Amino acid sequence: MVQHYLGNDDPIVALATPPGRSALAVIRLSGHHALSIAGGLIRPWPVPARQAVVCHAHDPDNGSVIDQLVVCCFTAPRSYTGEDLVEFSTHGGHAVPNAIMAALLRAGAREALPGEFTRRAVLNGKLDLVQAEAIGDLIDASSDSMRRVVLHQLDGGLSKQIETLRDGLLQIEALLAYDIDFPEEDDGPIGHVQVIDAAGVVTTTLNALLETAPTTELLRAGAIVVIAGRPNVGKSSLFNALVGEARTIVSEIPGTTRDAIEARVEIGTWPARLVDTAGLRSTDEVIERLGIEVSERYLANAHLILACDDDLNQLGTVAALVASLSSAPILKVLTKCDQTQSNDGQSTRSGNPLGDVIQVSAHERIGLGRLSDRISQLLEEQHGSVPVSRPALTRARQQIAVQRARDELGEFMVHWRQGSLPASIAAVHIRQAVTALDELIGAVDVDDVLDRVFATFCVGK
Repeated sequence: MVQHYLGNDDPIVALATPPGRSALAVIRLSGHHALSIAGGLIRPWPVPARQAVVCHAHDPDNGSVIDQLVVCCFTAPRSYTGEDLVEFSTHGGHAVPNAIMAALLRAGAREALPGEFTRRAVLNGKLDLVQAEAIGDLIDASSDSMRRVVLHQLDGGLSKQIETLRDGLLQIEALLAYDIDFPEEDDGPIGHVQVIDAAGVVTTTLNALLETAPTTELLRAGAIVVIAGRPNVGKSSLFNALVGEARTIVSEIPGTTRDAIEARVEIGTWPARLVDTAGLRSTDEVIERLGIEVSERYLANAHLILACDDDLNQLGTVAALVASLSSAPILKVLTKCDQTQSNDGQSTRSGNPLGDVIQVSAHERIGLGRLSDRISQLLEEQHGSVPVSRPALTRARQQIAVQRARDELGEFMVHWRQGSLPASIAAVHIRQAVTALDELIGAVDVDDVLDRVFATFCVGK
C-alpha cells in the first residue's frame, strides 16, 4: 500500500527498536521544532550537540518523572535526516517507551510513517535513492554475503557507477550537440565511429550491471539446494549435519521423511534453502506418495540437487532419476563413507572409481567441508560470483531503470549506424537514457517512486 506523506518538515517521532521486553529502547524525533519539543520533556536542557547525556524525561502535563534516559541531539544539517534530530535511549519494555512517545505526541510531534526518516535523508541530500534502498536491504539481509553486497552499495559503489554512466551519456549528448550546432567548425563533423565507441563503453557497463541482478536475487531468496535419493540412505543425517542441528527424524525405517523439510543455511558465500525430501521410490502408501510428490516439486524448482546414495552402484541410477525430474545441476554424493570406503578410495561394494562423487559421513563429519566447497563452486558457475566488492543491482526498480537506459541507448545506436534519423532526433534516445538513470538515483523528484520505495521500510527508519 502506498503511504501518503504529510509535510516534509513536520516533527516526526517513532520507536526505532522492536517493541517488547528489552534492556533498552530507542526513540527518534526529527524535524522542525524537534529541539523545542524535546526541551519540553528533558531535564537538564539544552543538551550539547553530538554528546550522550544522562537526563530525566518529565511528563509535560504534571511534571512527574517518566524515566531516566540517555539523550543525544544532532543539529541540522549534521544528522541522519539532515534536520534537527534527537535520539532518546530509554529503558526497554512497553510502559516506558509508550509513555515517552505519548508525551512527545502531546507536545506536537506526529508518528512517523514507514521509511519517513530515510525519505527525509534523501530529500535533504544526505543519501541518494540507491543508498536509501541499500539501508532497507541491509535491514532485510539474511546472509553475510547479502550484508556485504548492500554495504558496498550503501557506501556509494552503485551510485558512483551510475554517475559514471550518466557522465558517459552526457558526453555522447555533447558530441551530438557539437555535430548539430557546429558542423562547419575546423574540427569537422563528429565521426560516426567516435560516437559508437563512446556508446559501446556505456552499453558494456550497463550490461555488466544487469548481469548482477539474477545473482543478487538468488542471494536475497536463497538458492534451493535439494537432497534427494532412495529411502534410508542417510539424506536426513546429511541434512542435519549441514544445518548443524537435528531438524529431521533419523531412523532405520524406510519412508521416515514424509514431507520436505527446509532450513536456511550459508554454504560458502551462498545463502541456501537446504531441503530434505522424502525418499524416491514406488509406493502405494498414500501419505508417503504425497511426500514424494512434494519432493518432485522441489526438484523441479531446485538450483542444485545433491543426489545421494550409500551404494556407489545405485548412485548413477539415482542421478538419472533426478535428472528426469529437474534441469538443475546434480552433484553425486556417496553417503555413509565411513562404512563403505576402503583405504584406496574405492567403494567396497564395487570396483568402480569414485570419480567426481563426493564422499561424506554425517556421523563422523567426514567430507562435509569438501561438499560445501563444491556446492558453492557449482552455484558460482551457474549464477556468477557474489558481487561483494563491485556495483550490483539489488532491486527490481533498479533493474528496470538500467534496462530502460540500455534499451534507449540500443535504439540510438541502431539509428546512428543506419543514419535513419537526423542526429537531433536520434539524440532523444540518449536523453531518455539519462532520465532513466536520474530516476534511479532520485535526481528527478518523482513522488510515486519515493512512495513505492519507502512503503516497504519499517517504522523508525
